[in-house]
Amino acid sequence: MNINDKLKKLREHMIISGLDAYIVPSYDAHQSEYVHDHWKSRTWLSGFTGSAGTLVITLKESGLWTDGRYFIQAENELKGSEIKLFKMREPGVPSYKEWLKDNLTANCKIGFDGKVMPISDIKDLKNTLNNHTINLEGSYDIVDLIWTNRPSLPLDKIFVHPKKFAGKDINEKLSLVRREMSNLKADYYLLTTLDDIAWLFNIRGNDVKNNPVAISYSLISKDEIYLFIDKEKLTTDVVEELTYFHVKIEDYNSIYNSITKIPSNNSILVDAAKTSFNLYNSIPCHCKIIKGQNLVQNIKAIKNTIEIEHIKNCHIKDGVAMVKFLYWLKSNIGKETITEISASNKLEAFRNEQLHFITPSFDTIAAYKDHAAMMHYKATEDNQYTLENKSLFLVDSGGQYLDGTTDITRTIVLGEITPEEKHHFTLVLKGHIALSKAKFLHGVTGTNLDVLARLPIWSEGIDYKCGTGHGVGYCLSVHEAPQRFSINYNEAVLEEGMIITNEPGIYIEGKHGIRTENELLIIQDEVTDFGTFMRFETITYCPIDLQGVDVTILTPEEKQWLNDYHKKVYTLLYPHLNTDEKLWLKEATSEI
Repeated sequence: MNINDKLKKLREHMIISGLDAYIVPSYDAHQSEYVHDHWKSRTWLSGFTGSAGTLVITLKESGLWTDGRYFIQAENELKGSEIKLFKMREPGVPSYKEWLKDNLTANCKIGFDGKVMPISDIKDLKNTLNNHTINLEGSYDIVDLIWTNRPSLPLDKIFVHPKKFAGKDINEKLSLVRREMSNLKADYYLLTTLDDIAWLFNIRGNDVKNNPVAISYSLISKDEIYLFIDKEKLTTDVVEELTYFHVKIEDYNSIYNSITKIPSNNSILVDAAKTSFNLYNSIPCHCKIIKGQNLVQNIKAIKNTIEIEHIKNCHIKDGVAMVKFLYWLKSNIGKETITEISASNKLEAFRNEQLHFITPSFDTIAAYKDHAAMMHYKATEDNQYTLENKSLFLVDSGGQYLDGTTDITRTIVLGEITPEEKHHFTLVLKGHIALSKAKFLHGVTGTNLDVLARLPIWSEGIDYKCGTGHGVGYCLSVHEAPQRFSINYNEAVLEEGMIITNEPGIYIEGKHGIRTENELLIIQDEVTDFGTFMRFETITYCPIDLQGVDVTILTPEEKQWLNDYHKKVYTLLYPHLNTDEKLWLKEATSEI
């Protein structure tokens, strides 16, 4: 079936069920950003492959809502279908909730799959509909009725993430969680997020591509801890490890039954944004529900000293892989056929040579020329470019290692570039340096600092439709909450030990895309009479292409930062390279 045929089939079932509208989000049952193929209902139904978006279907029309990272991609992937693209947060564009309010009449019924829709979204929808007599029904997984050969949930084995990498064992982590539970007067804590569960139990899996997590739930009380998981995934080593720490192992779907058995007059802490409609409604009415942020998420975001030590070493390995790749690319461009896909594969091969490498941390964005204007472009055999010894090539990539997770973007000059490309490259670099050099008072959030990276770009009347940076996990999700750099308000204070990316960019549709990304470690700088001041330590080690830099518009301070950074890159990576690579790196990190 093509997209329109799928929508026609879906509407037939909507009519049978008496539905006037149907919502298909991007979530899985754990409200994850990246999901297993079994839960890619929105992708299967709409053809849009981006990681974020909501599809809404009424009996007469349909729309897809997504953010600025995906505008160009969505326009291309929705061509030929009836689905209208709604560009989120653009002037005059309604949210899907507002659109439903405007397009439905009294006594209409909206359906959705309550196993995946978070309770927070449904409550927001109710608030938007306000006094409209519109019914919301969460008992429908209509896509499952029409999706033939839908992928089954995975049964891959999980493994223990040793304490020598994790830094703390289960009991040490659990004590931190229970202390916070006590502060909130929570008797129980429902944990649904896959990366947080993996961190708490020191387990890793392969259930979501590029994310070493296992599909599971956890329920924690003052004196017991439960892991709900398909037992076929458990090896003897994992069972022994969990049993040693008194973890009670239950079947994955028995979470619903366990919640209903919580004793009367007990309180339970939930994160409404990460708890499904169905799971939330399983909580007994006699329980007091405490709504708050995910405790594990906030604890996990601050890396312990052992994690930080490993992460820095991990970035040296990743930098070695990147330098080997850059040397190979610069040496062979124009001499052999290199495509976006073959270049991506070559980079993965270099990473695979590094100790403790597991998988890429996300699908590599290898985008040549105008393809890079799509922030989350993915090359296919049908749409990929062959690289030439001219123009810009953007590579955004990373690795999952037992000792860390990496995320790096370099925009590579393959030959002659236009004055505009060089100017934009340098504006992005100026923004990147400004944020890297920031010194700030403790209590600041990423929202307060985001402007530093944008100012050089804004000065030219240009902007990028995404955040400037996100948290990064530790052998976990490459996008980790709660910290981020963004214009949109974020309440997470930037704390010592957090890791966050710095990745401003310029994206000109039909021309080019430029992004420079490093990871930053937040550290304490000094304590004065005015408070505690913080700063960033750059922990990504890879040269920034000097061929793209217009040194005439860099300040002396910016030149000094770049020279100091390149000196550190050379010092750390030099011992791990062969003779030709060392010579290339010396030139690539030369002073300007």
